Amino acid sequence: MKTILAFFLLISPLAMAQPGQVANYSTGKPGTDGYEQFSFWVRNNTVSTISYVYGRDRKEANIKYLGKSSLNGKPAFKLGLPTGVVLYAVPLDITLMVTDRPGKYVKRFSWQYEGPVDGIGTFCQPCAPDERSAMRLLKSFYL
Repeated sequence: MKTILAFFLLISPLAMAQPGQVANYSTGKPGTDGYEQFSFWVRNNTVSTISYVYGRDRKEANIKYLGKSSLNGKPAFKLGLPTGVVLYAVPLDITLMVTDRPGKYVKRFSWQYEGPVDGIGTFCQPCAPDERSAMRLLKSFYL
């Protein structure tokens, strides 16, 4: 009996661990050179992977979370690009402004729906279901 109890105590935290949640934000039209997408993952109640996809061919880069910050008096968090460039992500209502410090790169990203369209496609279980949920995820874990 003690062995069974010990087994359940051991696996219960694993069973309760969340597979993760993701908030996807994009700008531009998919399949074009101007398309960009950030995916902000949270796993086990902590910041996890941030991926960046861009362009017609959907090139990918992993982004580093560099912590909380502020920009022009607004709460923000920093993103480290593989090139060494640091970007600031600033939540603005339900959108996300991403900019560099000098302001040469300034883009506004909107929540991106991931799932079936007109009954075609696969439902994304870990994806934030709407723009408000996505923003709550960012504010709760990234800010």
